[in-house]
Amino acid sequence: MRAKILASILSVYASQLSANSLENNTADPVRQSDGLVPWRVRTAVISHIPREKVVSNVIASIGYSKRRHILEIEFVNGAVYRYLEVAPSVYRELTSVDSKARYYDAHIKGNYPSLRVRPRVKQ
Repeated sequence: MRAKILASILSVYASQLSANSLENNTADPVRQSDGLVPWRVRTAVISHIPREKVVSNVIASIGYSKRRHILEIEFVNGAVYRYLEVAPSVYRELTSVDSKARYYDAHIKGNYPSLRVRPRVKQ
């Protein structure tokens, strides 16, 4: 069931591709726990998931969609990533732990399919 949901989410993103990004191959791949999805095209992801600010040196804010099981994390460098198929318990644990960065590294990063919503702000 989750595979069907993920496939439908990815097909929606793929249907929004612009011809320009296909020609220039300028996109970021969708990251999965087992590697990268073979196609490399830019997809416009517009976030409607409200995020709440958190106390962390690495993570600025966290949001979660209960209906879609999507976790969205904004980092202090400005980057925003969306993690798919995340259980509500993972979101609850992330928001309640003292070290959100340590929890993120141990339990989220590399363990869920992810999309970059916004790149980091270069300084």
